[in-house]
Amino acid sequence: MTAAGSWRDAVDDIPPTVLVLGGFLTSPPFYGPLRARLLRRGAATVVVANVWTFDWLLTPVRGLGPIVGRAMRALTEAGAASAHGPSRGAPVLIVGHSAGGIVGRILTAETQFDGRPMGLAAQIGAIVSLGSPHHVESSRYAGRRVGDVAAQFADRVVPGAAFDPCVGYVTVASKMVVGRPDGNGRERVAYRLYQGLLHEPGARAIEGDGVVPVRSALLDGARQVILDDIVHGQAAGRPWYGADRGLDRWWPEALAAWRAALGARSSGPCEGLSPGRRSAP
Repeated sequence: MTAAGSWRDAVDDIPPTVLVLGGFLTSPPFYGPLRARLLRRGAATVVVANVWTFDWLLTPVRGLGPIVGRAMRALTEAGAASAHGPSRGAPVLIVGHSAGGIVGRILTAETQFDGRPMGLAAQIGAIVSLGSPHHVESSRYAGRRVGDVAAQFADRVVPGAAFDPCVGYVTVASKMVVGRPDGNGRERVAYRLYQGLLHEPGARAIEGDGVVPVRSALLDGARQVILDDIVHGQAAGRPWYGADRGLDRWWPEALAAWRAALGARSSGPCEGLSPGRRSAP
């Protein structure tokens, strides 16, 4: 409860506090334009997790635990901003780009990850993932194994939309770049990336965002948004998930999922927020 009253009294009116969890090899400045766009679209506050490219480069040695630890601290910061701002203490809306979407799911796990206790679902109102490789196969490459372990941990411990309806889930994918084994250079590179994440024997054309195939990015039970004109990241020089074109498609779904989860909590069935728990009369 804040001086303005509880968020439960204004589920349809309060603005969300947003936490951005960045993707592999990114840094906070990468998400400056996204932060500004979210604020223009009505977010109360936008916190970007303090995870830098150097932190990602160390994951083959240190694992993903330190990244998750920084995400936990960022969630605490976002929660404090929510409590003292127009969000009235409402659970945070997480936007996770690429690997950040996996980290967001890990934060809800009630099982320790890399020795760190999680169980933070009560602080999260919705998780929106942008081109996140939720479904992957084991890799023989050391640089990939860390990500594989994280995604497989999330699939095992918090599968699909594990805390629905008390946490909203939106998974955003793109089918702009079709990977082909006999296509042009870009299509061949995309095909190898897609097959490396989620192997499809004999596939001659696989849709994806240039890095992550559609099948890998969609989470069972989540609201699903599939774009056709967006690429994975800004470096490609084309509109990416965080550009205005992408935001105009997925942000309304993100708000709807967040408000639906707040509505479920305000009706009182979500105490404990155990995985798989559903509303009860």
